[in-house]
Amino acid sequence: MSDDPARIVTAEEIGILARRRIEAGIIAPIYAEMVATIGEAQAQAILDRAIRRAAIEAARGFAARTPGGTSLKTFQELQHLWTQNDALEIEVLRATETEFHYNVRRCRYAESYRAMGLGAIGHLLSCNRDAAFCEGYHPDLKLTRTQTLMEGASHCDFRYRMAPEDEAAPPVPAEG
Repeated sequence: MSDDPARIVTAEEIGILARRRIEAGIIAPIYAEMVATIGEAQAQAILDRAIRRAAIEAARGFAARTPGGTSLKTFQELQHLWTQNDALEIEVLRATETEFHYNVRRCRYAESYRAMGLGAIGHLLSCNRDAAFCEGYHPDLKLTRTQTLMEGASHCDFRYRMAPEDEAAPPVPAEG
């Protein structure tokens, strides 16, 4: 560990689940103040945009550090970062060079947000990062998900695939 107080601790050093808890603890009072000042809808829209942008930038960082370029295989190799410390219990259904399908049966991210009283915005704090991460990691990586534990489903259904670039999700709009 560096003595530099400005150095950012990486997810690998503290784990993504612990990092998300810390972030949520910082975001919670800011979000509450935004709701009181500008209303819930606007506060959620701002939080949504900010977290999506952060996820895209994080993915770009991962992509830049991936030797030989990114692919669905290198994306699959990153999954241990999100599952470490039993953060997710997943059931892999398919893992090929063009498809990566799995179900999440238990999500400690969702459990943590609910325990913190942030269940109503947990999907913004975590779930909306997933598709945004794809945008920053590889232009052809696409996620389809129809349900999440965070929003009350029995499981999350992650279906990643490599898709032609014209099928990729639209970019995050610029603030105006």
